Amino acid sequence: MVSRLNVDDETIQDLQIRLLNTTGNTPLHDRFRALFTLKAVGDERAIQVIAKGFSDSSALLKHELAYVLGQINKPSAIPTLNAVLENMEEDPMVRHEAAEALGAISQADSLPTLRKYLDDPERAVRETCEIAIAKIEWDTTPEGQAERVRREAEKAEAEENGTIRQFTSIDPAPPSAEKPPSSGLLRGTASNQQVSSVADLRSQLLDTSIPLFQRYRAMFALRNLGTPEAIDALADGFSDDSALFKHEIAFVFGQLSHPHAIPSLVRVLQNPNEAEMVRHEAAEALGGIAEAESGQDIDVYIDGKKVDVVEVLKEWMTRPDAPLVVKQSCQVAIDMWEYENSDQFQYANALQKDSTTSAVA
Repeated sequence: MVSRLNVDDETIQDLQIRLLNTTGNTPLHDRFRALFTLKAVGDERAIQVIAKGFSDSSALLKHELAYVLGQINKPSAIPTLNAVLENMEEDPMVRHEAAEALGAISQADSLPTLRKYLDDPERAVRETCEIAIAKIEWDTTPEGQAERVRREAEKAEAEENGTIRQFTSIDPAPPSAEKPPSSGLLRGTASNQQVSSVADLRSQLLDTSIPLFQRYRAMFALRNLGTPEAIDALADGFSDDSALFKHEIAFVFGQLSHPHAIPSLVRVLQNPNEAEMVRHEAAEALGGIAEAESGQDIDVYIDGKKVDVVEVLKEWMTRPDAPLVVKQSCQVAIDMWEYENSDQFQYANALQKDSTTSAVA
């Protein structure tokens, strides 16, 4: 069941101390746990604490702060996100995520700010603003309103039945309207009709003559298919010249947590010529796959050699030639995997005492 954590002010203060590293000795992965616990709390107190974290020096952490504010989906976070986007001294990876979060919250009041940065010197920022504007505008169309009703009904049904929806994130773009037959299994072999759909979606995904928003719609439709054929189509997107586009593919692979995506993600992580924002997302995706497949005997080979995902992450966490954001992403990914292999109940749980939960309204 989707839930919010009910916590007292003392607990919020404890989470703030951890997230902001007030003591000066809180490891980054513990700060991430505090952040995602605050995401589960999801109230105004959590938003205020998260907003304080943008004074930190870690671009990776601030990137995640912006992402979480978008997923909490409250308009009260907009002034903070505007300030991050407007800060030309901020890391482009953080500014891009602030723009994407504004798209997730989807308020028309954000459009003037987003339009102001359509000519930003950083390509990832201006492309994200383009997509965020398109999403906000799409959300007001009949199709967008119908999609919102459908998602709310799906959420209510999951809560009533006590089931967990596979993809609960607010995505930068909705999946393409044309969907394959519902008989297809997530990890099964696609039918002939599905293969045709994959081919059509792949064509749209790779078509650089159409708006990025439309290409993203194909991307999320392929994610929802989730077959090996769909994953291969998504992996073909790593040949694109847009770091933003490739970073979103890596994120989608993390959501899918399918071992079929491992070879392409490892190649991205190991490529010194790839953009840091793409490599960092590949590392986190590999951590999610390692976590999901923990305890299962799954062999993955790259160029005929067996690959151990955790060992790859450990290598790049310590390599002297790895960019800082890549090292830190590997560190967080390994921590996720270690939690899955421990007796801890939930990764996003930085609380020292029990907390009760209440369902989201």
